[in-house]
Amino acid sequence: MSVIERGYGDGICEYTNDLYCRNWLHDAWLLLDDCVVQLWTPQIKALGDWYRAATVDDDGQALDQFHKLPGPDLWWWRRHPRSLTGELGRSLGSAGAIGTDPDTT
Repeated sequence: MSVIERGYGDGICEYTNDLYCRNWLHDAWLLLDDCVVQLWTPQIKALGDWYRAATVDDDGQALDQFHKLPGPDLWWWRRHPRSLTGELGRSLGSAGAIGTDPDTT
């Protein structure tokens, strides 16, 4: 079980830094040759599916209270962990994010 599934205990700055890492992959993808893209597309899709399952789509409303969101094609910025714990959970919860109690999931 990953930190996203258990509840991301770090704060907004750390979470947005992690999201920026995903931006890098998005930007770099355009520079890769077709062979590499074909090889890695199934793994990237699987990780994207996993992230969607472990997070809630709120169109970025809670996170936008703390950090300006990038363009709409960067869908991962519009989601937050289902389990709202720690500093991130308190911050996003104060901005109206709704999650699940990690003790009951």
